[in-house]
Amino acid sequence: MSGGISLVGGGWDAPEVYGPLLRAAGGGRIGCVVVDEGDGEEQFARYAEALRNAGAAADAAVPLLVPPGGRIEPDALLADAPAGLLVCGGLTPAYQQAFAGCAERLTGLLAEQGIPYAGFSAGAVLAARRAVVGGWLADGVPVCPPDTAEDLEEVEVRAGLGLVPFAVDVHAAQWGTLGRLVAAVSRGSVRYGVAIDENTVLEVTGRTGRVGGRGRVHVVRPADDGGAAAAVVRSYAPGESVPLGQPPLP
Repeated sequence: MSGGISLVGGGWDAPEVYGPLLRAAGGGRIGCVVVDEGDGEEQFARYAEALRNAGAAADAAVPLLVPPGGRIEPDALLADAPAGLLVCGGLTPAYQQAFAGCAERLTGLLAEQGIPYAGFSAGAVLAARRAVVGGWLADGVPVCPPDTAEDLEEVEVRAGLGLVPFAVDVHAAQWGTLGRLVAAVSRGSVRYGVAIDENTVLEVTGRTGRVGGRGRVHVVRPADDGGAAAAVVRSYAPGESVPLGQPPLP
C-alpha cells in the first residue's frame, strides 16, 4: 500500500507513535474512526489531542463515528479524501464487525488514493488478514488474563482488513496478551504474528518493519518441535528493524 501502514499497541504516553502517520499524511487531515459506544465524542477528543501533541495542526483530526452495530461504507468513509486514516481503539470485536465485508474495497481505495493507515489497539489488530479479536482460553486453558478477553472466552480469529499478512495483538507487556498470540500461532489459527507493547509503533514497509516509541515488538512464528504445537518469539527494541516476511526465521 503506497500510503504506508503503522500499528500502535495502545497507550497514551508517547505521542511520537503517531509520527509515521503524520509524516505520510503530509500535514493533511486525519480521519479518526471511532466505534461510538456512547462516548464517541469524548474518545475522539483523546485521539485529537494525541495527534496535536504529536505535531498535527489543531484542526487536523476529523471524527468518523460509527454507531454500535453499524457497518463501514468505504466510499462514504473516504468521501472527503482525508490525507490519513486512524482506526482507533475500543472493543475489538465491535470494530471487526463494523468493517466486516468491506476489506477489499477499503484497502483498494486506500492504495488507489495513497492514504496511509494507522491502527491504534483495536485498529492495529484489525489490520491483519486474520485478526485475533480476543478471548483468553485456548481449548479451555488460560493463555492471558481474563480481563483482556474482549468479552470472549475462547481465543477467536476473524477476518480482518488484510493490510498486513501477519496477525497482531496489542498491549503486549502491559496486559499480558503475548500468550494469546503464541497460542494462536502454535495451533495454526494464524500463520505468524506480532504483539506490540503500549506506547510503541510498528511502521510497516514491505517485508520489513521498524519499531518506534518506548516499548518492544514481539514477533511470534511457528516452531518445529517434533510435531508438537510450538512457537518461537523474538523481541525488537525501538530503532530496530523487524523482518516480517515468510518463510519463518530459522
